[in-house]
This record gives sequence, C-alpha cells and structure tokens, in this order.
Amino acid sequence: IEVSLFAVDEAHCISQWGHDFRPEYLKLGALRKAFAKVPFLALTATADNQTRQDIAERLSLKKPDWFISSFDRPNITYRITLRSDGFAKLVDFLDQRPKDSGIIYCLSRKSVESTAIKLNANGFSALPYHAGLSKDTRQENQEKFIKDEVKIIVATIAFGMGIDKSNVRFVVHTNMPQNIESYYQETGRAGRDGLPGEAL
Repeated sequence: IEVSLFAVDEAHCISQWGHDFRPEYLKLGALRKAFAKVPFLALTATADNQTRQDIAERLSLKKPDWFISSFDRPNITYRITLRSDGFAKLVDFLDQRPKDSGIIYCLSRKSVESTAIKLNANGFSALPYHAGLSKDTRQENQEKFIKDEVKIIVATIAFGMGIDKSNVRFVVHTNMPQNIESYYQETGRAGRDGLPGEAL
C-alpha cells in the first residue's frame, strides 16, 4: 500500500524516558529511513526543548515545523504537603474521596507493596503495580483498575504509559518525581474527562 503519513503518538518515549516501557520506540528511526519521503508527525503532551530535539534527531526530522500549545490543565489542582507522617496524611486525603479513582506513585517496589497492603488494611480498595510482578498479575491489576473493580492503583512509574482511563480523580506522589516533565506526565493522568482532578 502507499503510506501517506506516519503519526507517532506518545513521542516522548523516543527520548530520555519511556524506553523501559516502549523499547520499540527506539526503532522508529529505521522506519523513518525506510520511508524517507513520507511525512512524519510526532505528538506528545509533554516535551521540553531537549526532548523535542531528541525526537527530531532520532526520527531524522530535518527542520521540522513545531506546534506547541499550552501545558496548562486548569481542571487539576496541585497540592504539596510535608512527608512527615505521610501515610496518615494519605489516609486523610483518601477518606475525603471514598468513591474516587486514583493513582498513588511510590519510588520503589517495596514501598508500592507495603502501601497497598496498609491501604487495604485501612479499608481501601487498592492493588499494586510494578515491574517485579508477573506480566499476568500486572495486566490483571491494570484491568481491574480500568474497569473500576478496584479504586486505587499503587505503582512505580512503570504504570500509566498509555493508560486510557478518563475518570482518574487524583494522582498522589509519595516521593519527589525524577523531574518536572515526568511529574507533569504522571499528574496529567488525572482529570482526562475534563472534570476536576487533584495532584498531591
């Protein structure tokens, strides 16, 4: 067939992060070379200047046109609190949102597991998600979250790439994110339906 256009979504995965979750993105440069005359469109919600340069370089884009709009998500409220007595603060936060669906990001697999266990012991509906779980378990836990069979997923940053769940009401980070771009990408999973979301 004659290909008229290639559109690469989640194009930030070509750059500094995303390789662990979508290693095939690193191979897209070869596709570009095989179809040198076909236009390429790279799309992402989060790309600082360095990431944009990486995308252009890895896709062999020569003098590309850039279309950049606002990063503002006015429906998301951002809150910051001290980590001291963090679990109690997390429980207070969740107690105010008993029917809401959300993601809690932790830095390590161990903290994911312990947080999920403690949340369930406190009456919350939570499942863990990290690279140390079997593929089947990760898939099962993700499906339960997407179908609202469980309200909270406690995860490392391995969770969320390409997740299509519009009714995530909150995203909590129990540790500081790696960088502001990662933080924006992760908090942007809240409120995709345009309704209010919260980032803590």
